[in-house]
Amino acid sequence: MTTSAAPLDLVRFEVDRSLRRFLDDQRPFFDDPQFAVLLTAVDDFIAGGKRLRPAFCHWGWRAAGGADDPALYSAAASLELLQASALIHDDVMDASDLRRGMPAAHRRFERLHAESGWHGSAEQFGEGAAVLLGNLLLIWAGQMWRTSGVPDDALAAAQPVYDHMRTELMFGQYLDLLEQAKGESTFESALRVALYKSGKYSVEQPLRLGLVLAARGVTPWIDQLCVEYGQKVGIAFQLRDDVLGVFGDPAETGKPAGDDLREGKRTMLIARTLAGASDAQAEVVRTLLGDPKLDEEGVERLRMVIEETGALLQCEEMIKRYLDDALRSLDRAPIESEARDALGALAVAATTRRT
Repeated sequence: MTTSAAPLDLVRFEVDRSLRRFLDDQRPFFDDPQFAVLLTAVDDFIAGGKRLRPAFCHWGWRAAGGADDPALYSAAASLELLQASALIHDDVMDASDLRRGMPAAHRRFERLHAESGWHGSAEQFGEGAAVLLGNLLLIWAGQMWRTSGVPDDALAAAQPVYDHMRTELMFGQYLDLLEQAKGESTFESALRVALYKSGKYSVEQPLRLGLVLAARGVTPWIDQLCVEYGQKVGIAFQLRDDVLGVFGDPAETGKPAGDDLREGKRTMLIARTLAGASDAQAEVVRTLLGDPKLDEEGVERLRMVIEETGALLQCEEMIKRYLDDALRSLDRAPIESEARDALGALAVAATTRRT
């Protein structure tokens, strides 16, 4: 099988080049010095990222018989602009301080306001500017997709998938907010959030985009592969993200340790913890989870409860089970052999990552 890094390495260079070309093409239209801070923020944000979504799109294209094509890289790269938009908005909703080791976009603009001595609330300015920046990237994602150079008939066939993916993303973000507000921690609710917030949007739909672009339409085997492989890898990807949100190394994740605990994320990790907790352990979780001022000692207490209840081990077992099922589905799929190996390696990379 192809090594886990290779399928990403093959795509990352071309995706990065496509993004640079697209953003450079936008600059002449925004030469007013007032816009420089926006464009710099975009450059800094786009420089990070794993490029997993474009990789799933590219290898979906190749799986359905598509040839190596610069236009496809451009279409796939539009998913990075969509992802950046979602992350900027997500950080505003979660009041996150860091993203990819740098200040989150709203904190960046908040600091600009404070350092410039402008009128009004620096916090409100930062949030408003970040929302606008996220909207800008959402617009540019659609523009980059439409102007990618992929043949019109292929774009027309895949447009419903692209539109549905963006809608699912918004519903997933709402579900995430809703579960935090309701305070639910059931297996069913946690799995629903994992599926809609990330499972579909991170893996299933990018894969479907590539397959449909190459096949010029949807076929039963495409739907089957997207569900049996795409959804399962996507859920495992989100479960890994949940684990990293609690146990990840900040030097690698680019976010403070335990951020998901401060934000009160109702993940599968928390659902499993409460299901296996004693009354005393459950009280610790309910008292500390969602405290924005949670310190390192509080984070460590929650980590201990999560491990003691077996929730961490159970989530690791779930990740492995979803991954194994997804890999088996590749063996049954009528796809190109090179793409089969690449998608297998991508599934491993997405679910065993440390960032």
